[in-house]
Amino acid sequence: MPALPSPKTIEADLRVCAKGDSSLQTELLTADSAGISRAAEIIKAGGLVAMPTETVYGLAADALNPAAVAKIFKAKGRPQDNPLIVHISEFAEWESLTDSLPQNALLLAKCFWPGSLTVILKKSPRGPGIVSAGLDTVAVRLPAHPVARRLIAAAKTPLAAPSANLSGSPSPTKPEHVINDLSGSIEALIDGGDCAVGVESTVLDLTGEVPTLLRPGGVTAEELRETLGRLEISPAVLDRFSGFPPSPGMKYRHYAPKAALTVIHGSREQYISFLCQNAAPGIFALCYSDTLPFTPCPAVSLGDRGDPRQTASRLFTALRELDRAGAQTIYSEAVEPIGFGLAVANRLLRAAGFRRIIL
Repeated sequence: MPALPSPKTIEADLRVCAKGDSSLQTELLTADSAGISRAAEIIKAGGLVAMPTETVYGLAADALNPAAVAKIFKAKGRPQDNPLIVHISEFAEWESLTDSLPQNALLLAKCFWPGSLTVILKKSPRGPGIVSAGLDTVAVRLPAHPVARRLIAAAKTPLAAPSANLSGSPSPTKPEHVINDLSGSIEALIDGGDCAVGVESTVLDLTGEVPTLLRPGGVTAEELRETLGRLEISPAVLDRFSGFPPSPGMKYRHYAPKAALTVIHGSREQYISFLCQNAAPGIFALCYSDTLPFTPCPAVSLGDRGDPRQTASRLFTALRELDRAGAQTIYSEAVEPIGFGLAVANRLLRAAGFRRIIL
Protein backbone atom coordinates (compact mmCIF):
# COMPACT_ATOMS: atom_id res chain seq x y z
CA MET A 1 0.00 0.00 0.00
CA PRO A 2 1.50 3.38 -0.94
CA ALA A 3 2.52 5.54 2.01
CA LEU A 4 0.65 8.72 2.85
CA PRO A 5 2.47 11.94 1.95
CA SER A 6 4.64 13.58 4.58
CA PRO A 7 3.75 17.04 5.95
CA LYS A 8 6.51 18.56 3.78
CA THR A 9 5.09 16.85 0.70
CA ILE A 10 1.62 18.09 1.61
CA GLU A 11 2.85 21.66 1.90
CA ALA A 12 4.71 21.43 -1.41
CA ASP A 13 1.64 20.00 -3.14
CA LEU A 14 -0.47 22.86 -1.85
CA ARG A 15 1.93 25.46 -3.16
CA VAL A 16 2.07 24.14 -6.70
CA CYS A 17 -1.11 22.18 -7.32
CA ALA A 18 -3.92 23.82 -9.26
CA LYS A 19 -6.77 21.84 -10.78
CA GLY A 20 -8.69 22.65 -13.95
CA ASP A 21 -8.58 26.27 -15.02
CA SER A 22 -8.32 27.61 -11.47
CA SER A 23 -5.51 30.04 -10.74
CA LEU A 24 -5.85 29.54 -6.97
CA GLN A 25 -2.91 28.42 -4.88
CA THR A 26 -4.39 26.85 -1.79
CA GLU A 27 -2.74 28.10 1.39
CA LEU A 28 -1.83 25.61 4.11
CA LEU A 29 -2.62 27.28 7.44
CA THR A 30 -1.66 26.22 10.93
CA ALA A 31 -4.37 25.64 13.54
CA ASP A 32 -3.15 28.52 15.72
CA SER A 33 -4.21 32.14 16.16
CA ALA A 34 -2.32 33.32 13.08
CA GLY A 35 -3.80 30.59 10.88
CA ILE A 36 -7.32 31.13 12.14
CA SER A 37 -7.02 34.89 11.69
CA ARG A 38 -5.90 34.43 8.08
CA ALA A 39 -8.73 31.96 7.45
CA ALA A 40 -11.25 34.42 8.86
CA GLU A 41 -9.97 37.10 6.47
CA ILE A 42 -10.55 34.72 3.56
CA ILE A 43 -14.07 33.92 4.77
CA LYS A 44 -14.93 37.61 5.14
CA ALA A 45 -13.70 38.23 1.58
CA GLY A 46 -16.06 35.56 0.25
CA GLY A 47 -13.53 32.74 -0.07
CA LEU A 48 -13.50 29.07 0.89
CA VAL A 49 -11.55 27.49 3.75
CA ALA A 50 -11.35 23.80 4.61
CA MET A 51 -11.53 23.51 8.38
CA PRO A 52 -11.18 20.58 10.77
CA THR A 53 -14.18 19.47 12.78
CA GLU A 54 -14.54 16.52 15.13
CA THR A 55 -16.51 14.63 12.44
CA VAL A 56 -14.81 15.30 9.05
CA TYR A 57 -13.12 18.28 7.40
CA GLY A 58 -15.66 20.89 6.32
CA LEU A 59 -15.51 23.30 3.37
CA ALA A 60 -16.52 26.58 4.96
CA ALA A 61 -17.96 29.79 3.52
CA ASP A 62 -19.95 32.70 4.94
CA ALA A 63 -23.44 31.20 5.23
CA LEU A 64 -25.05 34.63 4.82
CA ASN A 65 -23.20 35.39 1.56
CA PRO A 66 -24.99 33.65 -1.36
CA ALA A 67 -22.08 34.24 -3.77
CA ALA A 68 -19.64 32.61 -1.33
CA VAL A 69 -21.97 29.67 -0.74
CA ALA A 70 -22.30 29.18 -4.50
CA LYS A 71 -18.52 28.63 -4.63
CA ILE A 72 -18.93 25.59 -2.37
CA PHE A 73 -21.20 23.89 -4.89
CA LYS A 74 -18.80 24.70 -7.72
CA ALA A 75 -15.63 23.57 -5.93
CA LYS A 76 -17.18 20.27 -4.84
CA GLY A 77 -19.22 19.62 -7.98
CA ARG A 78 -22.19 19.34 -5.62
CA PRO A 79 -25.78 19.17 -6.90
CA GLN A 80 -27.70 22.38 -6.19
CA ASP A 81 -30.60 20.49 -4.58
CA ASN A 82 -28.36 19.09 -1.82
CA PRO A 83 -28.72 21.39 1.23
CA LEU A 84 -25.81 22.49 3.41
CA ILE A 85 -25.33 22.52 7.18
CA VAL A 86 -24.77 25.88 8.89
CA HIS A 87 -22.19 25.86 11.69
CA ILE A 88 -22.29 28.24 14.65
CA SER A 89 -19.89 28.89 17.53
CA GLU A 90 -22.31 29.80 20.32
CA PHE A 91 -25.87 28.81 21.24
CA ALA A 92 -27.26 32.31 20.73
CA GLU A 93 -26.19 32.38 17.07
CA TRP A 94 -28.94 30.03 15.92
CA GLU A 95 -31.57 32.62 16.74
CA SER A 96 -30.61 34.53 13.58
CA LEU A 97 -31.16 31.43 11.44
CA THR A 98 -34.66 30.42 12.54
CA ASP A 99 -37.84 32.08 13.75
CA SER A 100 -38.87 28.96 15.67
CA LEU A 101 -36.92 27.19 18.42
CA PRO A 102 -39.02 24.25 19.66
CA GLN A 103 -38.48 22.97 23.17
CA ASN A 104 -37.02 19.70 21.97
CA ALA A 105 -34.35 21.66 20.05
CA LEU A 106 -33.33 23.42 23.24
CA LEU A 107 -33.24 20.10 25.11
CA LEU A 108 -31.06 18.50 22.44
CA ALA A 109 -28.70 21.46 22.36
CA LYS A 110 -28.30 21.23 26.12
CA CYS A 111 -27.50 17.51 25.91
CA PHE A 112 -25.40 17.24 22.75
CA TRP A 113 -23.93 20.64 21.85
CA PRO A 114 -21.15 21.33 21.20
CA GLY A 115 -21.04 18.05 19.29
CA SER A 116 -21.85 16.01 16.24
CA LEU A 117 -25.60 16.62 16.09
CA THR A 118 -27.31 18.70 13.39
CA VAL A 119 -30.91 19.80 13.86
CA ILE A 120 -33.25 20.86 11.06
CA LEU A 121 -35.49 23.81 11.92
CA LYS A 122 -37.82 26.17 10.10
CA LYS A 123 -35.66 28.72 8.30
CA SER A 124 -35.74 32.45 8.92
CA PRO A 125 -36.49 34.50 5.76
CA ARG A 126 -33.24 36.34 6.46
CA GLY A 127 -31.12 33.33 5.52
CA PRO A 128 -30.11 32.81 1.87
CA GLY A 129 -32.11 30.12 0.08
CA ILE A 130 -29.03 28.62 -1.56
CA VAL A 131 -27.85 27.20 1.78
CA SER A 132 -31.11 25.28 2.19
CA ALA A 133 -31.43 24.35 -1.51
CA GLY A 134 -34.68 26.31 -1.70
CA LEU A 135 -36.32 24.51 1.25
CA ASP A 136 -38.07 26.38 4.05
CA THR A 137 -35.78 24.72 6.60
CA VAL A 138 -32.22 25.17 7.81
CA ALA A 139 -29.78 22.60 9.23
CA VAL A 140 -27.74 23.90 12.18
CA ARG A 141 -24.81 22.48 14.16
CA LEU A 142 -22.53 23.73 16.91
CA PRO A 143 -19.32 21.71 16.40
CA ALA A 144 -17.14 20.57 19.27
CA HIS A 145 -13.81 21.09 17.50
CA PRO A 146 -12.11 24.17 19.01
CA VAL A 147 -10.53 25.27 15.72
CA ALA A 148 -13.87 25.25 13.91
CA ARG A 149 -15.52 27.26 16.68
CA ARG A 150 -12.67 29.76 16.83
CA LEU A 151 -12.85 30.26 13.06
CA ILE A 152 -16.61 30.87 13.17
CA ALA A 153 -16.13 33.39 15.98
CA ALA A 154 -13.25 35.14 14.19
CA ALA A 155 -15.21 35.35 10.91
CA LYS A 156 -18.18 36.80 12.86
CA THR A 157 -20.68 34.86 10.75
CA PRO A 158 -22.22 31.39 10.66
CA LEU A 159 -20.41 29.10 8.24
CA ALA A 160 -21.98 26.81 5.66
CA ALA A 161 -19.72 23.78 5.60
CA PRO A 162 -20.33 20.45 3.87
CA SER A 163 -17.51 17.91 3.77
CA ALA A 164 -14.35 19.24 2.08
CA ASN A 165 -14.17 16.67 -0.72
CA LEU A 166 -15.30 16.25 -4.29
CA SER A 167 -18.99 15.43 -4.26
CA GLY A 168 -19.60 11.70 -4.01
CA SER A 169 -16.08 10.70 -2.97
CA PRO A 170 -15.13 9.47 0.53
CA SER A 171 -15.33 12.25 3.09
CA PRO A 172 -12.02 13.75 4.27
CA THR A 173 -10.80 12.88 7.75
CA LYS A 174 -7.16 13.91 7.17
CA PRO A 175 -5.71 17.10 5.64
CA GLU A 176 -4.17 15.12 2.79
CA HIS A 177 -7.65 13.95 1.77
CA VAL A 178 -8.65 17.60 1.27
CA ILE A 179 -5.50 18.24 -0.73
CA ASN A 180 -6.14 15.29 -3.02
CA ASP A 181 -9.65 16.51 -3.85
CA LEU A 182 -9.63 20.31 -3.66
CA SER A 183 -6.10 21.73 -3.82
CA GLY A 184 -6.12 24.59 -6.33
CA SER A 185 -9.91 24.96 -6.08
CA ILE A 186 -10.16 26.58 -2.64
CA GLU A 187 -8.30 29.42 -0.96
CA ALA A 188 -7.03 27.67 2.18
CA LEU A 189 -6.88 24.60 4.39
CA ILE A 190 -6.39 24.70 8.15
CA ASP A 191 -4.34 21.63 9.09
CA GLY A 192 -5.93 20.33 12.28
CA GLY A 193 -4.69 16.74 12.03
CA ASP A 194 -7.01 13.74 11.91
CA CYS A 195 -10.72 14.03 12.73
CA ALA A 196 -11.74 12.07 15.83
CA VAL A 197 -15.23 10.81 14.95
CA GLY A 198 -14.61 10.01 11.28
CA VAL A 199 -18.20 10.19 9.98
CA GLU A 200 -20.46 13.20 9.51
CA SER A 201 -22.86 14.49 12.13
CA THR A 202 -26.23 12.98 12.98
CA VAL A 203 -29.02 14.92 11.23
CA LEU A 204 -32.36 15.16 13.04
CA ASP A 205 -35.46 16.79 11.54
CA LEU A 206 -37.43 18.71 14.19
CA THR A 207 -39.97 20.31 11.84
CA GLY A 208 -42.53 17.49 11.96
CA GLU A 209 -44.76 16.11 14.67
CA VAL A 210 -42.20 13.45 15.63
CA PRO A 211 -38.41 14.02 15.49
CA THR A 212 -37.02 12.04 12.55
CA LEU A 213 -33.47 10.77 12.11
CA LEU A 214 -32.40 11.52 8.53
CA ARG A 215 -28.70 10.67 8.79
CA PRO A 216 -27.03 8.71 11.58
CA GLY A 217 -23.72 9.97 12.92
CA GLY A 218 -21.82 10.70 16.10
CA VAL A 219 -24.97 10.87 18.25
CA THR A 220 -26.79 7.53 18.13
CA ALA A 221 -30.49 6.83 17.67
CA GLU A 222 -30.51 5.22 21.11
CA GLU A 223 -29.14 8.40 22.73
CA LEU A 224 -31.70 10.53 20.90
CA ARG A 225 -34.57 8.25 21.86
CA GLU A 226 -33.47 8.28 25.49
CA THR A 227 -33.48 12.10 25.44
CA LEU A 228 -36.63 12.71 23.40
CA GLY A 229 -38.78 9.69 24.15
CA ARG A 230 -40.16 9.55 20.59
CA LEU A 231 -38.00 9.14 17.50
CA GLU A 232 -38.62 7.97 13.95
CA ILE A 233 -35.84 6.73 11.67
CA SER A 234 -36.18 7.61 8.01
CA PRO A 235 -36.30 4.58 5.67
CA ALA A 236 -33.63 6.40 3.63
CA VAL A 237 -31.05 5.65 6.33
CA LEU A 238 -30.62 2.09 5.02
CA ASP A 239 -32.35 2.27 1.64
CA ARG A 240 -32.60 4.44 -1.47
CA PHE A 241 -34.19 7.87 -1.31
CA SER A 242 -36.11 9.57 -4.10
CA GLY A 243 -37.43 13.11 -4.19
CA PHE A 244 -36.07 16.38 -2.84
CA PRO A 245 -33.58 15.67 -0.01
CA PRO A 246 -34.25 17.56 3.26
CA SER A 247 -30.76 16.69 4.50
CA PRO A 248 -27.27 16.14 3.11
CA GLY A 249 -26.31 12.53 2.50
CA MET A 250 -29.77 11.23 1.55
CA LYS A 251 -30.38 11.31 -2.19
CA TYR A 252 -27.08 10.83 -3.99
CA ARG A 253 -24.36 8.18 -4.00
CA HIS A 254 -21.97 9.41 -1.33
CA TYR A 255 -18.70 8.46 0.29
CA ALA A 256 -17.84 6.25 -2.69
CA PRO A 257 -14.48 4.94 -3.86
CA LYS A 258 -13.70 4.74 -7.58
CA ALA A 259 -13.99 0.94 -7.41
CA ALA A 260 -17.34 -0.87 -7.47
CA LEU A 261 -18.21 -1.61 -3.83
CA THR A 262 -20.64 -4.33 -2.71
CA VAL A 263 -21.64 -4.99 0.91
CA ILE A 264 -21.77 -8.68 1.83
CA HIS A 265 -24.26 -9.67 4.55
CA GLY A 266 -23.64 -12.93 6.36
CA SER A 267 -21.47 -14.56 8.99
CA ARG A 268 -17.72 -14.13 9.06
CA GLU A 269 -17.32 -17.69 7.73
CA GLN A 270 -19.80 -17.06 4.89
CA TYR A 271 -17.96 -13.86 3.95
CA ILE A 272 -14.59 -15.65 3.79
CA SER A 273 -16.14 -18.43 1.71
CA PHE A 274 -17.64 -15.85 -0.66
CA LEU A 275 -14.22 -14.24 -1.14
CA CYS A 276 -12.62 -17.63 -1.83
CA GLN A 277 -15.19 -18.32 -4.54
CA ASN A 278 -14.89 -14.88 -6.14
CA ALA A 279 -11.20 -13.98 -5.76
CA ALA A 280 -9.68 -12.59 -8.95
CA PRO A 281 -7.23 -9.89 -10.03
CA GLY A 282 -8.49 -6.41 -9.07
CA ILE A 283 -10.75 -7.71 -6.31
CA PHE A 284 -10.08 -6.43 -2.78
CA ALA A 285 -11.68 -7.07 0.60
CA LEU A 286 -12.74 -4.49 3.19
CA CYS A 287 -13.12 -6.41 6.41
CA TYR A 288 -12.65 -6.53 10.15
CA SER A 289 -9.19 -7.19 11.55
CA ASP A 290 -10.09 -10.71 12.72
CA THR A 291 -11.08 -11.62 9.13
CA LEU A 292 -7.98 -10.10 7.52
CA PRO A 293 -5.65 -13.15 7.92
CA PHE A 294 -8.12 -15.41 6.08
CA THR A 295 -8.85 -13.36 2.95
CA PRO A 296 -7.63 -14.91 -0.32
CA CYS A 297 -7.30 -11.46 -1.92
CA PRO A 298 -5.67 -8.14 -0.94
CA ALA A 299 -7.55 -6.56 1.96
CA VAL A 300 -7.85 -3.39 4.01
CA SER A 301 -8.97 -3.43 7.63
CA LEU A 302 -12.10 -1.81 9.05
CA GLY A 303 -10.63 -2.19 12.53
CA ASP A 304 -11.93 -4.13 15.52
CA ARG A 305 -15.28 -5.91 15.00
CA GLY A 306 -16.38 -4.97 18.51
CA ASP A 307 -15.57 -1.25 18.21
CA PRO A 308 -17.86 0.55 15.72
CA ARG A 309 -16.38 3.92 16.65
CA GLN A 310 -12.96 2.69 15.56
CA THR A 311 -14.56 1.39 12.36
CA ALA A 312 -16.10 4.81 11.74
CA SER A 313 -12.77 6.56 12.23
CA ARG A 314 -11.15 4.10 9.77
CA LEU A 315 -13.83 3.87 7.08
CA PHE A 316 -13.16 6.81 4.76
CA THR A 317 -9.39 6.41 5.00
CA ALA A 318 -9.78 2.73 4.16
CA LEU A 319 -11.86 3.54 1.06
CA ARG A 320 -9.21 5.97 -0.14
CA GLU A 321 -6.48 3.39 0.53
CA LEU A 322 -8.36 0.92 -1.67
CA ASP A 323 -8.49 3.44 -4.50
CA ARG A 324 -4.76 4.09 -4.22
CA ALA A 325 -4.07 0.36 -4.24
CA GLY A 326 -5.85 0.02 -7.59
CA ALA A 327 -8.93 -1.89 -6.45
CA GLN A 328 -11.47 -2.44 -9.22
CA THR A 329 -14.01 -4.34 -7.13
CA ILE A 330 -14.41 -4.19 -3.35
CA TYR A 331 -16.35 -6.71 -1.27
CA SER A 332 -17.00 -5.35 2.22
CA GLU A 333 -18.15 -7.12 5.34
CA ALA A 334 -21.46 -5.68 6.48
CA VAL A 335 -21.63 -3.67 9.71
CA GLU A 336 -24.43 -4.39 12.17
CA PRO A 337 -26.71 -1.30 12.19
CA ILE A 338 -27.02 -1.01 15.95
CA GLY A 339 -25.81 1.89 18.08
CA PHE A 340 -22.94 3.71 16.43
CA GLY A 341 -22.83 0.91 13.87
CA LEU A 342 -25.91 2.41 12.19
CA ALA A 343 -23.82 5.38 11.03
CA VAL A 344 -21.14 3.09 9.58
CA ALA A 345 -23.70 0.82 7.90
CA ASN A 346 -25.36 3.88 6.35
CA ARG A 347 -22.06 5.15 4.91
CA LEU A 348 -21.09 1.74 3.56
CA LEU A 349 -24.42 1.19 1.80
CA ARG A 350 -24.38 4.66 0.24
CA ALA A 351 -20.78 4.18 -0.86
CA ALA A 352 -21.93 0.96 -2.51
CA GLY A 353 -24.90 2.60 -4.21
CA PHE A 354 -26.94 0.08 -2.17
CA ARG A 355 -25.34 -2.90 -3.92
CA ARG A 356 -25.52 -5.74 -1.41
CA ILE A 357 -25.49 -9.52 -1.36
CA ILE A 358 -27.24 -11.47 1.40
CA LEU A 359 -25.64 -14.88 1.94
